[in-house]
Amino acid sequence: MTQRIDNRTKRREPSDRISTFTAFGLAAEAEPLRPGLYVVATPIGNLKDVSFRALSVLAAADAVLAEDTRVTKTLLAHYGISTPLVAYHEHSNDAVRERMVHRIREGQALALVSDAGTPLVSDPGYRLVQAAIEEGLPVTPIPGASAALTALVVSGLPTDRFFFEGFLPPRSAARRTRLSEIASIPGTLMLFEGPHRLPEMLADAAAVLGERPAVVARELTKLFETVRRGTLPELAAMFAQEGPPKGEIVVLIGEATKAMQAAEVVANLDERIEAALKNHSIKDAAAIVAAELNVPKREVYARALVLAKKDP
Repeated sequence: MTQRIDNRTKRREPSDRISTFTAFGLAAEAEPLRPGLYVVATPIGNLKDVSFRALSVLAAADAVLAEDTRVTKTLLAHYGISTPLVAYHEHSNDAVRERMVHRIREGQALALVSDAGTPLVSDPGYRLVQAAIEEGLPVTPIPGASAALTALVVSGLPTDRFFFEGFLPPRSAARRTRLSEIASIPGTLMLFEGPHRLPEMLADAAAVLGERPAVVARELTKLFETVRRGTLPELAAMFAQEGPPKGEIVVLIGEATKAMQAAEVVANLDERIEAALKNHSIKDAAAIVAAELNVPKREVYARALVLAKKDP
């Protein structure tokens, strides 16, 4: 794919800085970059999980825009890269973005990174990418590690369809509501979670989603990498007993089986019918629920007759 340099972008002037990096004990000179924004994936833990292309871009860029400069400084130092660091994070405002866009327009190449993994996944980098695109400036992806995909390929859960949710709401009520909203999505659910909230989140997920298979992946690519597999209730009980773990966490939840989906439909139907029967006749309750759920009135009426007989 080719990208057009907007005619408002100035030609890049040669830099006096020698762009080099060191890998496997060998020094390499980075290839010059055209002006633009480079979205660079970095390791999620193991510093060896970085591409030579990423190192070359980080070394040749005029600046590296980092979510936390202290974290990225460690990566650059490890590979002998001296590119200046600039903080760019969720609190960066429009004025900061405009300064970055102006630098690109003036002919600079800027590399955008997050603390770990692929930028823009649950971090604010997309606003800067949007701003660059709106200005007609080149945006180039430099692919690499991703915590969500790394967890998926070792989970043992289906990989043909998946949905990335990111972080759930921090409070239980809102979290359960969101879990209910994504429960019917066909495919594996992919979540991020903080260590201190993991036990409570798993308990809510078990309550809402039931006996679905799930995986908790922790500290991926690092020394204490751990992958726990089980049902949601099993994992919830496990972490309730052990307490919050340490490190970065990805949670994956399998799709409901057809039997589970059928049971959920019946439970939802019964709940709606019982609520309607409190204020309406069997016939009227069946009509109301059938319209709400878009299911045949005959089926709802038959179920309402059964539930009505159970009442004392």
